[in-house]
Amino acid sequence: MERMPRGVYTQAFREQAVKLAESEGLSMREAARRLSIPVGSLKNWVNAARAGKLKEVGQAQKPLTDLEMELARVRKELAEVKLERDLLKKFAAYFAKESR
Repeated sequence: MERMPRGVYTQAFREQAVKLAESEGLSMREAARRLSIPVGSLKNWVNAARAGKLKEVGQAQKPLTDLEMELARVRKELAEVKLERDLLKKFAAYFAKESR
């Protein structure tokens, strides 16, 4: 199975995520769910912010190329379309059964 690429987040996004987690009074799990990021990433960012090292997080990551970003976008879109297709199949089967 193919390995999922790690998310690449901007410094501004990390700072906003930390603010949301700390100032809004949300749990880490809820804040991560709202931002659609892994809970572990948010915890690492909050811990780094408390230690004053948030600016150093992610500097070793190489930026994604345009081709990699396009591939990630297309994969996400494909997953959404497959989900919609599967839901439509289930709805069609349900309504076909109900109409009998």
